[in-house]
Amino acid sequence: MRRFLTLVTLVLIAAFATIARPAVADEGMWTLDNFPTTAVAKQYGFKATPAFLDTLRTASVRLPGCSGSFVSASGLIMTNHHCARGCITNNSNEKNDYIKTGFFAAKQQDELACPGFSIVSLLTITDVTTGVNAATAGTTGAAFNAAQRAIFSKLESACAPDKGTQQCQVVTLYNGGRYALYAYRKYSDVRLVFAPEEAAAFFGGDPDNFNFPRFDLDCAFMRAYQDGKPVTSPNFFRWSKAGPSANELIFVPGNPGSTSRLETVAELESLRDVQNIAALRSLSERRGLYSQFATESPEHARQATSVLFGIENSLKATIGHETTLLDPTFMAKKRAQEAADRAAIAKSPVLAKKFGGAYDAIAAAELRARDLQITYTYRETQGAPGFYLATARTLVRAAAERTKPDAQRLRGFNDAALPQLVAVLGAPRPIFADLEKTTLAYSLTKTREFLGPDDAYVKALLGNDSPETVAARIIEGSKLADPAARKALYDGGAAAIAASTDPAIVVARATDAMSRAARQTFEDQVGAPIAKNDALVAQAQFALHGLTTYPDATFTLRVTYGTVKGWMERGAPVAPFTTFGGAFAHATGSDPFALPASWTAARSTLDPATPLDFASTADIIGGNSGSPVVNAKAEIVGLIFDGNIHSLGGDYGYDMRDNRAVAVDSLGLLAALRTIYHADRLASELAP
Repeated sequence: MRRFLTLVTLVLIAAFATIARPAVADEGMWTLDNFPTTAVAKQYGFKATPAFLDTLRTASVRLPGCSGSFVSASGLIMTNHHCARGCITNNSNEKNDYIKTGFFAAKQQDELACPGFSIVSLLTITDVTTGVNAATAGTTGAAFNAAQRAIFSKLESACAPDKGTQQCQVVTLYNGGRYALYAYRKYSDVRLVFAPEEAAAFFGGDPDNFNFPRFDLDCAFMRAYQDGKPVTSPNFFRWSKAGPSANELIFVPGNPGSTSRLETVAELESLRDVQNIAALRSLSERRGLYSQFATESPEHARQATSVLFGIENSLKATIGHETTLLDPTFMAKKRAQEAADRAAIAKSPVLAKKFGGAYDAIAAAELRARDLQITYTYRETQGAPGFYLATARTLVRAAAERTKPDAQRLRGFNDAALPQLVAVLGAPRPIFADLEKTTLAYSLTKTREFLGPDDAYVKALLGNDSPETVAARIIEGSKLADPAARKALYDGGAAAIAASTDPAIVVARATDAMSRAARQTFEDQVGAPIAKNDALVAQAQFALHGLTTYPDATFTLRVTYGTVKGWMERGAPVAPFTTFGGAFAHATGSDPFALPASWTAARSTLDPATPLDFASTADIIGGNSGSPVVNAKAEIVGLIFDGNIHSLGGDYGYDMRDNRAVAVDSLGLLAALRTIYHADRLASELAP
C-alpha cells in the first residue's frame, strides 16, 4: 500500500505518527490488499492468511447494485431476493407473477434466463497511483478531467483484451489518495434458480425495514453459464453444518456502495443542506405518485411493486442519513477532527505549502455546486427520465462518442464498457406503457417546475405542449421497447440516429447538447476541483495518521469482520437471533405481516426453534446486500440482507455499540428450502 506514497509523505508519516487515528474494533470496509490481519489476530486470535483472503476474493461476486457469492462448484450464486428482483420481474407476467408466487427450477433446464444481467468476480488489484498522478500533474479544471479520463481509459482498455469475458475499472480510493486497477472475470449468461415469495423475502414490509428483530427469507439463487453450460466456479463457499453462534467471529466479503466517512465538513454540509433535502422531497412525491398508481388496478399494482420497493427503501435510508447529519454531536465531532488536522497542517511549513489550501478549495467548490445543482440535475442527471428518454439518450450519446478516440469519450462509452452497454440495450424486458407515461409526465412536470417554462431545455422538451401530451406522444410513438429497434439504431451509428424519426430519439437529439454543457460545467467547476483537493486532503491524512484506516466504499470488493451480537435498545437487550416460531408469532395475517401459504402449510413440520435471522457487528452499507457471512473456516453461516436502524448512519461513521448488520441464518435458509419449498435439488447442491 505504501508504494504510492512519495518520499516526502513517508518522512511526514514518521514525523506525525504520534497522532495516528486508527479504525476502532470491528469497524472498516477493508480492501483485500490492506486487511488488518494483525489487529484481527490480536483481538480474536484468528490470523486471516493470504489463502483465506484469496478464498474470500475468488468465491465472491458483484451483481448490479448488490453482492453475492459462489456456493457450489457448478456456478451456483447466492444473493438476496431484492438483488435478483429485476430478473424475477422480467420473467413475470400477468399469468405468472413470480414476485408473488416465488419460483423454483426443479430441473436445470427450467432455470430462467436473466437477459442483460451480468456478474463479475475480482481477479487482481494493481496499484496505478503513480501513473494516474503523473498523467494529471499540473492540471486543473477541464484539463484535469480530460487527463484523468484519458489515463483511466488507457489503463482499462489495456487491462481487458477480451472484453466479452473480462472487465477492468480504475477505482479511486481515499478520495484520490490512491488509485487501483481492478480486473474482473465477467459472466453474462445468468439464470434464476430459486426465489421465495416476496411475502417471505420482505416479510414485515416497510414497517420492519431497517429494524430488528426480523423474520425474512431474503434470498435468491442464480447460476452462471458459459457456452450454454454451468460454469465451473473458480472457488466457492461451503455450507456450515453448525451455522452461526453468539459471539462467533464472522467475515463479510461484499461490495459496499458508497460512504462519506472521509469527506470534509463542507462536503457533509452540502449533503445535509442540499442533496439529502432534494432526495427526500423527490422520493416522498414519487412514493405518493406510484402508491396512487398501484390503487388503480391489480395490474398497476403488479407493475408498481418493484418501483415502490426501491423508493421506500431509499426514502427510509435517506431519512436515516439526514438524521445523522442533523445530529449536533456528530457534526461537532467531525468539525473538531477537521480543525485538529488543519491546525497540524498549519504548524508544518512543508505540510502547509502542499496541503494548506485544500479544505478551503473544496468548500468553494461546494458553494459553486449549489449554484449549478438545479441546472445540472434537471438537464443531466435527471434530464432523460423513464425508459424511453433514458434509452434514447444512451443511443444518441453512443453514436456520438464512438466516433471519438477512446480516451476522449464520456465515461461509460469507452471500449471497455461497450460490451455491457450493448448487452443491456439488446436485452428483452417488459415495458409497461401506463407506468412509463406516469413516470415521464411527472418527471417532465418537475423539470418545468424547477427550470422554469422559458428555459431553453424545457422548451426543447415540451415545445408548446403539456408534459402529459409529450409523454403520451413519446410512449405511444416510440419503437424503443423493441430490442431489435434499439440494436438497429446502435449498429447504425450516427447516420441512423440522425435519420431517426422516433419521438424519443428526436427529443434526445434536441436536448443532448444542453445536457452535455450542464455536465461539462459541473464537472469542470465542481467535480475537478473537489477531486483534486480531495486527493490532497487524503495525502494530508496519510501524512498525519499513516495508513491506519480504510478508504470510503466504492462498490468494489471489501472485507468486514465482527461478531454475532445483539445490543441494548432503550435500556433493554436485543437478542441476536430470531426463529421460525418468532415469525409465526409476528404474523398478523394482513399485509405486510402475512406469511405466504407455503409457510402456513409447513408450520407443523418446522421446528419453531430453528434460527431464521441474526444480527452482527459487521460494518456494512448499501451494496452489501447479498453478501455472504462466513466463519473462520470460510463456510457460509449467513446471508446479509439489511442493517438495523442505527446502521443508517454508517454512511458517515460506525458505532459498534448499536450498528448491526442483519442476515438470514444459514440453518434457517436450508430448513426453508427443504421443509417449506421442497427444493431438494438446490438444498443438496448447497449441503451435500
